[in-house]
Amino acid sequence: MPVYSMTGYASAQHSTANSTTEPESRNALPSHLGLEIRSVNSRFLDLSFRLPEELRQYEPALRELVVGRLKRGKVEVRAAIESTTQNTVVDPTPRMLQRLNAVQDSVKAWLPDARPLSVADVIRLSVNEQTSARDWREDILSLAEKTVQELLLARQREGARLATMLLERIGQLRALAEQAIPLVPQLVAQQRQRFMERWRDAMALTEGTVLPEAAQDRALTEATAFAIRIDVAEEITRLNSHLDELERLINKGGEIGKRLDFLIQELHREANTMGSKSAALELTHISVDMKVLIEQMREQVQNIE
Repeated sequence: MPVYSMTGYASAQHSTANSTTEPESRNALPSHLGLEIRSVNSRFLDLSFRLPEELRQYEPALRELVVGRLKRGKVEVRAAIESTTQNTVVDPTPRMLQRLNAVQDSVKAWLPDARPLSVADVIRLSVNEQTSARDWREDILSLAEKTVQELLLARQREGARLATMLLERIGQLRALAEQAIPLVPQLVAQQRQRFMERWRDAMALTEGTVLPEAAQDRALTEATAFAIRIDVAEEITRLNSHLDELERLINKGGEIGKRLDFLIQELHREANTMGSKSAALELTHISVDMKVLIEQMREQVQNIE
C-alpha cells in the first residue's frame, strides 16, 4: 500500500444548465459549480464545510463521502455556485411576476413608503429563484467524488516524497550507528591504559616501580566500571531495531502515521542516552547528528496519515 500524506489540495469545476421541463424554469441560466478540498495534518479526521445556502442540504451526503475515503487530517470543503449572467438577460415567467407583484402589494400595505421593485431587482430575484430551485445533489456528489479522488492522488504523491526522505534519513542513522560501534572499545582500551599508568605513578611514589597485584586489580576494576558506564552497544542495538521497524512500516504503507510517531520518540530516547554516556567528542558529535536527523524525521512524520 502507498504512504499517504495528510497535506493536499484538489479542486474541480462543472458547468451545467437546468434541464428541468417546468415552464417557469425553461429559461434557466447555465451555472458554474466549483468545489475545492484542502487538508493539513491533524491527530484525527477534522471536517469543516463552507457551502452556499443552495448546497447546505447536501452537507450530510458530502460528509459521508469524505469520511469514507479519508482517515486523518484537518479537511476543509468549499463549494460555490456562479450563474453566467454576463451576456444573458433572464426572462421572468408570468408566475414569477405574479408572485413578486403580490408580495410587493403586501409589503406596501404595511410599508407605504417602501421603494417599489425595479427591473434589475426582478431579474436578480428571478436568477436566485432558478438557482435555488435546482436539484444539485447529483452534480455536487459527482463533483465531490472526483475532487476527493484528486485529493487522494495529491496526498499519495506527497506521501511518496515523504517516504523517500524518511528512508534516506534511516540510511544516514544506520551509518552513524556504524561509526559509533568501534569507538567504545577504543575508548575502553585508552582509559584502561590511563588507569594503569596512574597506578604505576602512584606506586612509584610510595613503594617503588613495581606495581603490586592488588593495585593492578584495582586499576582493572576501575577500567571495567568505566567500560560499563560508556557502553552504548545496547542503545545502538535498540536504535537499529527501531530503524528496521520504521523501514518495514514505510515499505508496507497504509495508516502508519501514529506508529511512526511513536518509533521516532523511541529513536530520540536512544540518541539522548548515547549522548549522556558519551566519553569522547566523536560520540558526542554522532549523538548530536543523530538527534538532528531524528528531528527532521519527526517533522515529516507529523504529516503522514
